[in-house]
Amino acid sequence: MPASENRPNIVFVNVDQWRWDCLGYMGHSCVETPHLDRLFNDGVAFSNAYAAVPSCIAARASFMTGLTPRSHGRVGYRDRVPWNYDITLAGLLAGAGYHTQAVGKMHVHPARELLGFHHVVLHDGYLHTHRRVSGDLKLVDDYLPWLRQHCGPAADYIDTGLGCNGYVVRPWVYDDMLHPSAWVTSQAVDFLRRRDPRKPFFLFASYHRPHPPIDPPRDYLAMYEGKPLPELPDGDWTGMFPPPNRGIDSPCPLDRAQIDRARRGYYAQITFIDHQLNRLIHALHEYEVLDNTVILFCADHGEMLFDHGLVAKALPYEGAAAIPFMMRFPRSMKMQRAAKVMAPVELRDVLPTLCDVAGVAIPEAIEGRSLLPFCRGETPADWREYLHGEHASGAFSNHWITDGTWKYAWYSQSGTEQLFNLRNDPYECHDLSTAEPEVLAMQRQRLVAELTGREEGYVSDGALVPGRPATAVLSHIR
Repeated sequence: MPASENRPNIVFVNVDQWRWDCLGYMGHSCVETPHLDRLFNDGVAFSNAYAAVPSCIAARASFMTGLTPRSHGRVGYRDRVPWNYDITLAGLLAGAGYHTQAVGKMHVHPARELLGFHHVVLHDGYLHTHRRVSGDLKLVDDYLPWLRQHCGPAADYIDTGLGCNGYVVRPWVYDDMLHPSAWVTSQAVDFLRRRDPRKPFFLFASYHRPHPPIDPPRDYLAMYEGKPLPELPDGDWTGMFPPPNRGIDSPCPLDRAQIDRARRGYYAQITFIDHQLNRLIHALHEYEVLDNTVILFCADHGEMLFDHGLVAKALPYEGAAAIPFMMRFPRSMKMQRAAKVMAPVELRDVLPTLCDVAGVAIPEAIEGRSLLPFCRGETPADWREYLHGEHASGAFSNHWITDGTWKYAWYSQSGTEQLFNLRNDPYECHDLSTAEPEVLAMQRQRLVAELTGREEGYVSDGALVPGRPATAVLSHIR
């Protein structure tokens, strides 16, 4: 293993509910991300990156453990299921001599589970569950007591009056630097001051936004007023879903003007984070560590953002399941620059990739793979042909297969099948399940192979069985 002072530092930036296409370097016609675009000039973007289970908890289990959902056991959304994993990303890096720090959203249970980090400064968002059962939110959140120190004892995260899963928009009511996105950045910068300078560091900067509430600072919302918005995709299959409903405190507008405002507010959240990341880049430069720091930027999952009349996540479509995934490298590392890789990758690949960066042996149990060969311009001959994703969601529980060209979706309760050609139809407007029977059959058999032996009984006699009960958490981790 190289001497500590020669090993690269690692900054892992994770953002919550950021769409795959909402970046300047991905060609979006409206979103402004100048600082991330600049990082891409020194890095590699993975254009077919996915969250295998596109919601917060399961996605984090994938990148923290390097396991498939079938192995880590979280195949839907369920709070308050303990995290008991022997191998974690932070634990491996800490064990190898890295000074490890997490700032922001963890979404584990119990909330103060360190997951191998030396220290965690915590903010998971509104915290529905803990507000109902906890007598003292300071025990599970570090941002709220900090906000109250600055704005008074009655101040709250939801003082904008917005629901934490809604699509109504209002500018942040306090100073910009008191916004949760600014707080994550400030805490991350402070870690750079306090870190052990004799060790390489691993910093996990985890932003709750652009996940709702849609409460960007006022100036950022103003940036998008009047800007032309891209047309919303409207598929030939959209009637299969009811109008979106996120609960009594989190309405989903159906009025076109309100929908447009929600999209602008979402984009404003993104640009604010982009500017905040530039604060972090400046700090890395000022502490003279930028030239030896690898930066990984990705999301835990996407956001439908009214594509096909849908919102949020947990669905098999690109808006929900596809994610931004980009790595920036120091010039001393001989990697590609401003390159895009088309191979299918997913969040389980984060752990082995960052271990590879650090020179840490990847345990045999890990099911993800390092992406560094792609970053060097190589394509492993035995790379996976496709990805399997899923999400237990009641009547809309789903499984999907994609190889970057084709997307096959199966709704396990109804048996409904869909097929999309992503190269010709990246926003999945045209269902080809009847037009391409041979492709449909091949993709279906891939899913059969993935689901054979699953405890839910999704496969019998080599065929998919609709109507089997879907569970968010598999029995081996309940």
